[in-house]
Amino acid sequence: MHSRRQLLLTAGAALALAGCATATPAPLPPAPPPPAPPTGPSANEKLAKLLDAFFEEALDDSPELVTQLGLDKGARADAKRRLSDASVADLERDRARTADQLARMKAIDRAQLTGMSAINYDAVIFGIANTDEANRRFKYGSEGAGFPYVLSQLSGSYRSTPDFLGNQHVIETKDDADAYLSRLEAYAVQMDQETERARRDVGLGMIPPDFAIDGALAQMNNLRTTPDRSPLASQLVAKVKDKQIAGDYGAFASKIYLEKVRPALERQIAFMTEIRPRAVYDAGIGGRPDGEAYYALALRNSTTTTLSAAEIHQIGLEQARELSERADTILKAQGYSKGSVGARIQALYKDKKYHYANTDPAKEKLIADLNLQVQAMAKRLPEYFGALPKAPLDIKRVPKFIEAGAPGGYYNQATLDGSRPGIYWINLRDTAEYPTWSLPTLTYHEGLPGHHLQLTLQQEADLPMLRRASFLSAYGEGWALYAEKLAQEMGVYADDPIAEIGYLQSSLFRSGRLVVDTGMHAMGWSREKAIATMTSIDGSPTSAAATEIERYSVWPGQACSYMVGKLTWLRLRDKARAALGPRFDIRKFHDAGLLSGAMPLTVLEAVIDTYIATNKA
Repeated sequence: MHSRRQLLLTAGAALALAGCATATPAPLPPAPPPPAPPTGPSANEKLAKLLDAFFEEALDDSPELVTQLGLDKGARADAKRRLSDASVADLERDRARTADQLARMKAIDRAQLTGMSAINYDAVIFGIANTDEANRRFKYGSEGAGFPYVLSQLSGSYRSTPDFLGNQHVIETKDDADAYLSRLEAYAVQMDQETERARRDVGLGMIPPDFAIDGALAQMNNLRTTPDRSPLASQLVAKVKDKQIAGDYGAFASKIYLEKVRPALERQIAFMTEIRPRAVYDAGIGGRPDGEAYYALALRNSTTTTLSAAEIHQIGLEQARELSERADTILKAQGYSKGSVGARIQALYKDKKYHYANTDPAKEKLIADLNLQVQAMAKRLPEYFGALPKAPLDIKRVPKFIEAGAPGGYYNQATLDGSRPGIYWINLRDTAEYPTWSLPTLTYHEGLPGHHLQLTLQQEADLPMLRRASFLSAYGEGWALYAEKLAQEMGVYADDPIAEIGYLQSSLFRSGRLVVDTGMHAMGWSREKAIATMTSIDGSPTSAAATEIERYSVWPGQACSYMVGKLTWLRLRDKARAALGPRFDIRKFHDAGLLSGAMPLTVLEAVIDTYIATNKA
């Protein structure tokens, strides 16, 4: 069939020839083929659109994530007034959404993806597939495998939400202060929802270890106080005063606390007290319903490998042996020659000449000293990295009301808009747990060149928003532990061998984690055996080791991610250096691994292989 334009041209030719009776009409030209139907979006484009959709779904599901990323404004301003739904019904919706996301991912032809899109696909589908597999098998705990108990000394909004409201909820205006009050009301609902979920899980045979319940009750009772002493009210009052916002917000917050929050907290305390007599002392997940399979999936999820518990246990023993030999050499050179390496490190812990005073002024001095260390490291980064983080880093102490059960140090990444910097939190419940020789390594891990550098570069990279905001423990914690090693290689301990013991102790600590985590969850070790083993390996004080062991008992597998990740980073660096020889540039190696964002270790290997192939030419 001719097009409309062709028909008009043909009619014009016929009129021009109408007076020529003898003319023979010229034959019409053959019709061109119809235009090809428009091609659909490419596989890369489909994936980009899908990952953007996943990110929006994550924001829809978590008002806290919206705030953490600094996106609680404009179209998402309402998120600032809400907290996540923590009900059983919402958990089931989450599981259904995960299954749906996995189906949508599988609908994209992986073979058609190229470049960074292929990395994005492999990085994202790993976590979704693991979570979906665990969701189908286990009905207790949170989504996936890793957090088997809704409430423990480490899990529950009773401990996370006050910290979130105090340190993530930004207050600049009256609307922000009013939104805080709305969230305070939602907090009561959230706690009741978690209590009901935990009650449901008890019916499924999931009761936390008795020491985990005791730790939770201690923190809950600390939070249960009078309004004038509650951080939920005091931190709001301090913020509105600082911004000169009119209104009696202390009274408003106190009323909500007394009428809604404290009753919900008391119901949670009553529930935990009720189940306490039924709790057992077993630290491991292995004795819980389908616990062996749960731990296997938790290990896979945390390490992003297929290493078995037995293999990880052996790696831990071998690493501990190698590191102990190096520590033994340094300790002897410094006059510490009696007893095992662990016993000598314990003696260093107890030596008061390495302690800050356990007072608030001394703790402020400690944080000021850490800031000086960060500034010194920042000046050296260009020697080892092409890309550098733009967001600043703050160092703060863990809030007192959660420090009893909180880890020793942890990191919160900056908001996307730069309104809040990255924060390195250090737990200063007792300065004796952090002798001066241990602090540099902790700061390299949490700050520069550790978590702050890695997560900020990821957040500032040209990646889908979903990946910019993601975290995989084996990659991220592995990097932070690798960063400790990198600092040592940079010569930061050349004139301070005792501080190098701090680096070695940290690595021994992570090696010990492989041993005790698998010991508890796969080999039936008791809490006491795990604590004794940890202190014998890394020399940490019994109180610190106990806090760590209790953490692993309710977060199975995660502690293994650090050393497995570090060893992978080191192996891949050695691989690249051997393959490239004089072409190897550590800055390019770091950029290749960091600017591609968090990913399973198998995907990281593929990324480094591509870097090697590209730089061989």
